[in-house]
Amino acid sequence: MAHTKGETARDRLLRAAEELFYQDGIVATGIDRIIERAGVAKQSLYNNFASKSALIEAYIEARHAEWLGFHAARVEGLDDPQARILAVVDAYADHANFAYERGFRGCGLLNAAAELLPGDPGRAAVRRHKEEVEAILRSELAEICGEAAAARYARQFAFLIEGAMVRAGLEGSDACLREMRDMLSVMMPGQGPVGEG
Repeated sequence: MAHTKGETARDRLLRAAEELFYQDGIVATGIDRIIERAGVAKQSLYNNFASKSALIEAYIEARHAEWLGFHAARVEGLDDPQARILAVVDAYADHANFAYERGFRGCGLLNAAAELLPGDPGRAAVRRHKEEVEAILRSELAEICGEAAAARYARQFAFLIEGAMVRAGLEGSDACLREMRDMLSVMMPGQGPVGEG
């Protein structure tokens, strides 16, 4: 792993964990592999993270921040709420097209949640991310159809986007997300059969 100038041991450990957790899975990735990839002393891990669980939580927060960055870039300068809704899908497509070492494997957060036991703090962090995406959709939809209908549409749109993201991960490309974007563009309130608008 090439090191960036000014990168701290914590940065290097987190970047190594991000790469390994995404490509190989959380359970399959041991602490020693992370330390080796980061090129730091073992004590550096424990100086920066109390445990592997703490490192996993930091990984999940980093993936959430990464998606928020993709989304912020996509909505910048957009005034139309419909365009901002579609930007949510575009942000997921940007995630799918990111230069992953072994290719796109789907949503890193859902992959992580699938490996964690019920009640694990990491699963709660993944759920918070998904709820935040739904809240973004709800906020944009409220400008089109009002709060009550927006909540229903947002939940349905979120489910559809998640399904497209899972399928995109299986196929290893953004094709399903592009198709989902086209679907949502005709399913906006007042334009299609997503319940009563």
